[in-house]
Amino acid sequence: MTKQSSRLEGKVALITGAASGIGEETVRLFAEHGALIVATDIQDEQGHRVAASIGSERVTYHHCDVRDENQVEETINFTLEKHGRIDVLFSNAGVIGSLSGILDLDLNEFDNTMATNVRGVAATIKHTARAMVAKSTRGSIICTTSVAATIGGTGPHGYTTSKHALLGLVKSACSELGAYGIRVNSISPFGVATPLACKAFNFEPEQVEANSCSQANLKGVVLKARHIAEAALFLASDDAAVYISGHNLVVDGGFSVVNRSYSFTPA
Repeated sequence: MTKQSSRLEGKVALITGAASGIGEETVRLFAEHGALIVATDIQDEQGHRVAASIGSERVTYHHCDVRDENQVEETINFTLEKHGRIDVLFSNAGVIGSLSGILDLDLNEFDNTMATNVRGVAATIKHTARAMVAKSTRGSIICTTSVAATIGGTGPHGYTTSKHALLGLVKSACSELGAYGIRVNSISPFGVATPLACKAFNFEPEQVEANSCSQANLKGVVLKARHIAEAALFLASDDAAVYISGHNLVVDGGFSVVNRSYSFTPA
């Protein structure tokens, strides 16, 4: 790989939710571009498989349930002990949660969704930012949100609420961490056929993609996890280092800014 194409050469990246879907694709793409990666998840068998398929010299898998702040802090310390610094955080771990309507909302499921999608991200940003500040690292923090972060009716209630909250967290963290030269951004994908989405809706990947394509505004493109990984690569790299912070990069082909009839139907 040429220097020009190695956009993360020498950088250390921590990626949560890395065992499958968008996280896995991002691990692979970051590794292609020269990053040293600590990949975390609670799906240990899959996580170890991903790391082994790339190579231990480039990727290390480490178990971390982001709902547990102690595990998050230990993961940060593990990364620092192994690599000495953290340049990039891709906070991608998340759940879809219950598909029930508001009239039958399971509040325990709602709390679990918020614990993973908001509290878990907050803990990860907190401890990563501490490490960056301590090392005077002008780092990049990236969070996975969703089109459901800006409009209602495209996902379950708990998921939509959590992603709206996550946008607020990104903006708030950006306002504080800019003083240290740390950029904080998010990526909002349209429907991607990840294992998480397929399992939640009991669809095959082809069904998820067909559904997304039928509702999409931009025709002729099938949105893949790799596309979201490429957006994360841009935000992680020096290409975005000049002045991009507090931005929500919406990767939805214009879906969220046009009039449409699409609506999520609760199970």
